[in-house]
Amino acid sequence: MTDDLAVRPGRTLAAVALVQFMVSLDLSVVNVGLPRIAAGLGFGAVDLTWVIHAYALTFGGLLLLGGKAADRYGRKRILLLGLGLFGLASLAGGFAQEPGHLVAARAVQGVGAALLAPAGLALLTATFPTGRARVRAFGTWSATNAAGGALGVLLGGLLTEYAGWRWVMFVNVPMAACASALAWRGVTAGPPAARGGRPDVLGAVLATAGMTLLVFGVVRTDRYAWTSPATLTTLTVAAALLAAFIRVETATTREPLLRLGLFANRSVAGANAYTFLIGAAMTPSFYFVSLYLQQVLGTGPARTGLMFLPFALAVVTGSVLAVTFSRRLAPRTLLVVGGLLGATGLAWFGLISPGGAFLTDVLGPSIVTGAGFGLCLGPVTSLATLGVASHETGTAAGLLNSSRQIGASIGLAVLGAAAHRRAGGTATPTTPTTLNDGYALGLSLGAVLLAAAVLVALTVLGRSAPSARIERTEDHDPHPARSSGRP
Repeated sequence: MTDDLAVRPGRTLAAVALVQFMVSLDLSVVNVGLPRIAAGLGFGAVDLTWVIHAYALTFGGLLLLGGKAADRYGRKRILLLGLGLFGLASLAGGFAQEPGHLVAARAVQGVGAALLAPAGLALLTATFPTGRARVRAFGTWSATNAAGGALGVLLGGLLTEYAGWRWVMFVNVPMAACASALAWRGVTAGPPAARGGRPDVLGAVLATAGMTLLVFGVVRTDRYAWTSPATLTTLTVAAALLAAFIRVETATTREPLLRLGLFANRSVAGANAYTFLIGAAMTPSFYFVSLYLQQVLGTGPARTGLMFLPFALAVVTGSVLAVTFSRRLAPRTLLVVGGLLGATGLAWFGLISPGGAFLTDVLGPSIVTGAGFGLCLGPVTSLATLGVASHETGTAAGLLNSSRQIGASIGLAVLGAAAHRRAGGTATPTTPTTLNDGYALGLSLGAVLLAAAVLVALTVLGRSAPSARIERTEDHDPHPARSSGRP
């Protein structure tokens, strides 16, 4: 092996880590800048939420399709395509002159992210199939993933206050260019994808439409109640489309978008359930803590961002500890410990008070919660693709990202509605005290979700992950058991 080939795994890891950092960053970087964005482009109070929802909608709705595209057309090719879309959309969003321009740019960013996330994770799985190298690689991936979300708040606050809100979009352009250069030179294209038959166009349409409508119905619950005709109709149609998708996947003679036999793998099923609950707790926690600091304690955007730095550092520390502990502890043990730490931290956050302060109400729970998230994110991602044949790793990665994104959307909608109701809803004028009560409830409910994730780890995931021997056998099987319906 030449020196150039020897460093390729490192280059691949660097490219994938930067991609995931950028995708995760974009989920939170605009949050702190929303008031300035509204003032700069003339957004209405309701329309402003679409700066967030447009990204979540296309990202969550197209992830399965992005994963399948990575498996079918090549992971490097799809990664570069996604980076191009993401970078151009970020540039266009930074130059937006009207609300519709920015919303459209955010939607295209979501399309790019839906291609990037599963392609990057599939590349990581193929490059680091087993052993300690895999553990270290997924530890690095999880650290950059979670740190991107936490540092997005910090970076968004600093950019909004000192450079202007447009830089929360422009900041992605150099990152996309750097990741493209790393991927172009450091990622091996790999052999042509094995195409077992004609693509399942009907399944792709049903899955994409169903998931998009599901996310759309959930994110609009800030405007329409869960029991309103608009929400019930949207969610009913989404459920019908997803049910039709499952029916098509079990009967199609074409190459399925998602082989349902993947869920017979307990590692895949348990990891996706765990990730759904993590997403449902983690995203609202960023949201509630950011609002608590700004609307209850009166902290400015830049200082709010700086106050998220201990959280980000704790996540990175937890990810490093996960790599160290993985030599002695099973992945399930790390998921249990990480989930319990995270639940403890969010329950501690639930004790926030209107007269609180950063040192007494935020710093301690930030460290505990961040360390918990860091401990579990790497192991759960590794488990979600362990034991999956190489021709399906992109699909498995897209499925995992879909679980997290849909969990984040549903968690934010449900916990946000509960917090709004506790704060008095629209009938009671909001005050720092009522807002504090709502945010405290939302954070406490996040702790309950993490406790449920721990139960999933204890009951669904086995005492040990599927063996590396099984994974290597499946990866080299020229005739995978797709037609039989077994994993």
